[in-house]
Amino acid sequence: MKSVLPMPHVTLVTLSGLRVVSKPLLELGMTLPGLRRRAGALSELPSLGLLTLAGLNPPEWSCSYYEPSRYRDELLEKILAENPTLVAISALTASIEQAYRLSDALRKRKVPVVLGGLHVTSCPDEAAQHCNAVVIGEGEPVWQTILEDARQSRLQQYYKADAPFDLGQAPIPRYDLLGDRLRQRMTLQTERGCPFACEFCGASRLLGKFREKPINQIQRELVALTTHAPKPWLELADDNTFAGQRDPQELFDVLATAEARYFTEADWRIGENPAILSGLAASGCVQVLIGIESLEFRYPGMGTKQAELKRMLAAIEAIQNTGVAVNGCMIVGAEGETVQSLDRLVEFLLHSPLAEVQITLQTPFPGTTLYNRLQREGRLIEDRGWPYYNLFDVTYYPDRMTVEELEAGYYEVIKKVFSVEATARREKIRKQIWRRHPRFRS
Repeated sequence: MKSVLPMPHVTLVTLSGLRVVSKPLLELGMTLPGLRRRAGALSELPSLGLLTLAGLNPPEWSCSYYEPSRYRDELLEKILAENPTLVAISALTASIEQAYRLSDALRKRKVPVVLGGLHVTSCPDEAAQHCNAVVIGEGEPVWQTILEDARQSRLQQYYKADAPFDLGQAPIPRYDLLGDRLRQRMTLQTERGCPFACEFCGASRLLGKFREKPINQIQRELVALTTHAPKPWLELADDNTFAGQRDPQELFDVLATAEARYFTEADWRIGENPAILSGLAASGCVQVLIGIESLEFRYPGMGTKQAELKRMLAAIEAIQNTGVAVNGCMIVGAEGETVQSLDRLVEFLLHSPLAEVQITLQTPFPGTTLYNRLQREGRLIEDRGWPYYNLFDVTYYPDRMTVEELEAGYYEVIKKVFSVEATARREKIRKQIWRRHPRFRS
């Protein structure tokens, strides 16, 4: 008589939350309202990647989802109690050691583990030391094969898709796994990757070529998302929305049906595109993050995004005139940065027209051109491991400052730009901009 396999179960785990190693910076961040607010918003966002994979589970598979900030014994016991056929863990570079710790503990208890994500894709051999299987690149094309291999106890060490995933075949993410707690912030992806190859960015290349999701697929996902969380605050999980060739009005029309406010990332060129400017606010966009990057250095690979600051600011002004606030993204510590240039950055940000700002340290994530260059030049700080790769800690030797000068300088920039007075000034600018937003007016 043929034996019947037990009902299989997969446990999904994402290591979430912002991370900072520097104690002075961590303590400062807890006292600054602007930083505290953004950290809370990011921690509320679910893992769209894992929820999407869950949408590909065969019907006979049960599934659970966890999003801890770090490894804890209680989490291990919860997972073990489910008697999972497979545990799938996703983590960014700063949290990868927590993922390894959980994976090691599970394997000691004979539970198969698969690891995936951008860091694992960049460092597959490292990750393979801590798990049964590694996903290199996109997970969707290989997910069902992984599940079947786990069920048959024949997991391979590495899984890699033969071709980029067709976003038109994307499943509806399993929003039901988020439980009954109503989330005000949700994520939606309208494209994957970026047509540019900025030196510091890994996401634009590690998961394959740039692709846009078909409009009808976005519509299906929006319906499911708003059924779970009516009128949410959406964050588009795009590297550069509107960088492709599709008619932006098609996307605007779909987003408008959700009656949601949304935040997205784009480049300054949308401020010179009348077709985008005319529909951005009406579709529900209230804020867009735009990379100014550095006042001192223009990164290789930026293509047609390269421009003088004056032109970028004019485009930003055009965007904000439509009622959409701009969050200007600055990278501290690029080539040529000095103590004096940090003072100039503070002066610029304290008097700029930006409605919000994001200030991170240059971080050479593995897999990026920047990481490879600094490694060749012997400029990576060897005793600062992956937890330091979090956008807020120094991980390399600057070219014109000491490490200590950059750390102290970044601390001062954050303290001044996110002071109570500076934060209140930007809040006033945002309110003035949003008075022009059609949805806020109504």
